[in-house]
Amino acid sequence: MKITHDLAAQPGTSRQNLTGSWRVTVPKFLQEKCTNCQMCALSCPEGCVTGEEKKYQADLAYCKGCGICAAACPVGDIVMQLEEK
Repeated sequence: MKITHDLAAQPGTSRQNLTGSWRVTVPKFLQEKCTNCQMCALSCPEGCVTGEEKKYQADLAYCKGCGICAAACPVGDIVMQLEEK
């Protein structure tokens, strides 16, 4: 039995498209209680959270505002805010 996958796009191609215009909220990295666990970066489905040594940020050209990074933060150091355009 052959299994086929009908994908709209091949995996890993989101970097070819600026998807940041889809969002309504943006993550705000407070950088107050960060423990450098990197759960925000590991959990981001777009791979747009980067940083080091307790200073993380999202690449807003690709961030869709899903809030997964904020939900994954064990110390609540990321909050989602309405984006001002």
